[in-house]
Amino acid sequence: MAQKKKFKPNGFKGFRSGKKPVKPSPQMARRIFRGPLFWIIAALIAVSIFGQISTTGKEFTKVETSVILNQISQNNVKSATVIDRDQKVRIILKDGEFVDGASSLEASYVVGQESLIVELLTSNPPTTNWDVEVPKQSFFVSLILSILPILLIIFLLLLFMGGGQGGRVFSFGKSRAKLHNKEIPTNTFADVAGADEAVAELREIKDFLASPDKYKAIGAKIPKGVLLYGPPGTGKTLLARAVAGEAKVPFYSISGSEFVEMFVGVGASRVRDLFAQAKQNAPAIIFIDEIDAVGRQRGAGLGGGNDEREQTLNQLLVEMDGFDANGQVILIAATNR
Repeated sequence: MAQKKKFKPNGFKGFRSGKKPVKPSPQMARRIFRGPLFWIIAALIAVSIFGQISTTGKEFTKVETSVILNQISQNNVKSATVIDRDQKVRIILKDGEFVDGASSLEASYVVGQESLIVELLTSNPPTTNWDVEVPKQSFFVSLILSILPILLIIFLLLLFMGGGQGGRVFSFGKSRAKLHNKEIPTNTFADVAGADEAVAELREIKDFLASPDKYKAIGAKIPKGVLLYGPPGTGKTLLARAVAGEAKVPFYSISGSEFVEMFVGVGASRVRDLFAQAKQNAPAIIFIDEIDAVGRQRGAGLGGGNDEREQTLNQLLVEMDGFDANGQVILIAATNR
């Protein structure tokens, strides 16, 4: 008869994360203590302690409820206070009266006993006064509710102005184009084979970016943009990099699908930001790959009159027509449609 062997996992010690735990450094601790969040928390703790100290007041000895009811019935009470919020009753005995060596007594009562206590105090009134405290919001709670929104707004402003992690919430309208400024493409037209006509036309753009003065002298204007189309793998991106490499200018590259997202107006905002960056580093080349993600015939009626892609396309055309030849910003787009 065959024996069954039990399978034992060899040295399984559980799942481990590849990340090493981050040890707090002295610089990190110093940054925390200097930050506004630490002082806000410290202020809230100080106010809480002050509220607890201020509400403590005179010490009362805790006794059973029957003891206090007995003292009220015997008319031994000098003053009394019924605290409805905490369901407590506090009394101060007359001079010379003590219970277990204490003249200030406190007891808790259950729901329904308040009317009995008030009835006893009415029939046997203390020599000075007695009162029933109605439920009300404490000073500490009201103070926190009043200053907490202000502190929260100040903290968020400091966080965003400091460029922290939370500042990324408002950065979705920024362009995601990659600037190849420090590493200007080293490709040249000699690297492009089999596209002699396209290379010949793009040489004019290269000459304009390299030496625009001779074109300005005769009043010539360079085209606002160039559209490269063809099947995948035919060298559209290589042609754009060759133009930037020949002219030795900054090269911005971005995909057409990175303009439009779920937020309304993000595409147009990113187009404006992209052209603003390119104008600051002019002369420059903007290369948009897969332009068909946002480019189509305007007024087609797809998606309604307020379509996000149509807004992005309109903003792109406005930026192209808005700057003149002196802007020295050339738009090169590629598509396989």
